[in-house]
Amino acid sequence: MKKDIVLCGVGGDGIVSVAKIISDAALNMGLNLKQSEIHGMSQRGGSVFSHLRLSSEPIFADVIPEGQADIILSSEPMEALRYLPWLAKDGWIITNNEPFVNIANYPDMEKVNAELAKIKNVVSFNANEIAKVVKARSNMVLLGATVPYLGIELAKVEEAINHIFGNKGAEVVEQNMKALHAGYEQAKK
Repeated sequence: MKKDIVLCGVGGDGIVSVAKIISDAALNMGLNLKQSEIHGMSQRGGSVFSHLRLSSEPIFADVIPEGQADIILSSEPMEALRYLPWLAKDGWIITNNEPFVNIANYPDMEKVNAELAKIKNVVSFNANEIAKVVKARSNMVLLGATVPYLGIELAKVEEAINHIFGNKGAEVVEQNMKALHAGYEQAKK
């Protein structure tokens, strides 16, 4: 098993937390992992990304070469497009389709959606709307939508959420589980 994942978004969207959950689940499955992340701009709503490499074999580099990412998980549609050079030809993009307009020259959403439509494998949906319904954060909804493509069992991701958020109380764990399952169901549609 080998998965190379680019997680990207805007600072404060919880991309680093999602990377931590996937990493925890992978380690619990006995997989090897390497991670590289940039999150210094999170205070300003800047671009945040993480390269996460999972494998049953040893991994020697923490940065994914261009054209080799199996998955781009993005909390924001323009950020998904920013990292397209890393996507493998048969790779998947899982993205929130609601933009975070934090710059004056943010492109028209018709143009952004037209670019996403050119990609063979895309799961694009309004994760923010689903998160409101389940009273949770959209990053967990996006994580749930990514699970079918990860090669990691849903139960292992649930264990990781319990492990990482357990000390914050049962209500926080339950909210994250609801969001995870809502995203999982969205991806199966």
